Amino acid sequence: MTQSTLPLERLQTEQINAHTADLDILPLEGALSRLNDEDRGVPVAVRAEIPAIARAVECVVAAFCAGGRLIYVGAGTSGRLGCLDASEIPPTSGMAPDRVVGLIAGGDTALRRSIEGAEDDPAAGAAAMHEARVEARDVVCGIAASGRTPYVLGALDEARGIGARTLGITTNQPSEFEGRVDVLIAPLVGPEPVSGSTRMKSGTAQKLVLNMLTTMAMVRLGKTYGNLMVDVRATNEKLVRRAHRLICLVTGVEAGEAARLFHAAGGETKLAILMGLTGLDSDTARTRLESANGVLRNAIGE
Repeated sequence: MTQSTLPLERLQTEQINAHTADLDILPLEGALSRLNDEDRGVPVAVRAEIPAIARAVECVVAAFCAGGRLIYVGAGTSGRLGCLDASEIPPTSGMAPDRVVGLIAGGDTALRRSIEGAEDDPAAGAAAMHEARVEARDVVCGIAASGRTPYVLGALDEARGIGARTLGITTNQPSEFEGRVDVLIAPLVGPEPVSGSTRMKSGTAQKLVLNMLTTMAMVRLGKTYGNLMVDVRATNEKLVRRAHRLICLVTGVEAGEAARLFHAAGGETKLAILMGLTGLDSDTARTRLESANGVLRNAIGE
């Protein structure tokens, strides 16, 4: 069964927020301060979910190590946030674009224009799993502030039937995600400043969770050295300059030598750093890096 049995009016995010009841008559700066006051509680709610987020990170890392993918599924704001996070992984972490995938109800058109009715079709969510060729080694993460979006529920049910691990991110409990996901992440942000407008606190909470989920998955996979983005894909001038700077920071070489190493490494920042630290040529350094599963610290021998 993929249709929700939880009434919308019972959700925490649909309740009336007493702290912002006079939002329309407050002086502008006072109203903005009230909104900011509401936002301040979001990181606290997310922090309470760190144990669940940690379990989700472990699922994602295991999937990547098995050759699988992380697939986000959502509608509206939730879907857009999933697609945003997926789109940022290749340039920042050097992963292929098909390793983290964002799916949104209504397709890519819904990224720019609201197609609200698309979220009501669980069969479309199930079909999206087959169109994406979901496999048992993948992780499918449903994102829905309400925890009851039919498109997302249909996707999760289908993914579970295929054998994939499932995650759920919602800002309500109880939710229809319960019993459908292996890991439930539910930061309870309470009623929205504007009743039911889950692009506000709920959206902020979802963004924070997604940041933590993929950032720490990438860190665990060796995509950073300390907190340095050493797997950055230098696809524009800014990123090339960032890559050169990272090489200088880690190896201690001057800018000219950093540029030379970067070029000799074929534009691979991590490889250039290893070459600079060890004096190895690119082929030998690449072999060592591969033997260390791409973890620079291990390749260096630290």
